[in-house]
Amino acid sequence: MESLSGARPDESGDSIPRWDIEACRFAEQHLYTAVVSDSLDQLGARHQAMREYLRPLHANCKFAGWARTISCSDVYHFTSDPYSVEIEAVDSLLPGEVAVVGTQKSLRNAPWGELLSTAARARQARGAVVDGLVRDVKKIEELGFPVFAAGIKPVDSMGRGLVTAYNVPVECGDVIVHPGDFVFADYDGVVVIPSAMVKEVLALAAEKVRREDNSRRELFEGAYLRDVFRKYGVL
Repeated sequence: MESLSGARPDESGDSIPRWDIEACRFAEQHLYTAVVSDSLDQLGARHQAMREYLRPLHANCKFAGWARTISCSDVYHFTSDPYSVEIEAVDSLLPGEVAVVGTQKSLRNAPWGELLSTAARARQARGAVVDGLVRDVKKIEELGFPVFAAGIKPVDSMGRGLVTAYNVPVECGDVIVHPGDFVFADYDGVVVIPSAMVKEVLALAAEKVRREDNSRRELFEGAYLRDVFRKYGVL
């Protein structure tokens, strides 16, 4: 497979680092979620694609990064310090991370908006996936920060929801996401690679892209699909 620019191969010759921002860039530049999902299927991890209702806020949302998980719960009362854990969680983001926000599928409030996007971008986070609602959508689009969400609503979280924890396993789009899992999103959706499988999955996905490129070229040249599939084994 193609080497990662600036990455140093390990002793096995595999040029994909386990915990490196180059892995994020490699996925964004060379892969797409369908081949990553197929590679996860091939390895027996068949439930790593998030639900179809999580959609990008704008067409150019594509990112890959390591999960920084955030857990939210609905509330029905006001607290004296409603944003304290939320602020800690966003300020804890590191370069190359993706904010993964589990809300237990709440539609009561919008826990993510322009200011959190701005803070995350300043921390060099690569994007956010919110299994809930967001607001300030045009501002987020102008900022250029990529966000996937379940919907849009202008209401604040105060008195409606609280961030209760971060860096804990969360459910997002019906996938259990652990801190440090690899999250990859493009227009087709969001897939999650468990951290222990990242190198193997990215290598398989890169090989599948190579075979698909060859298949596409021969199909354009007039080859029959059955012959191309027999030769490359991809559809």
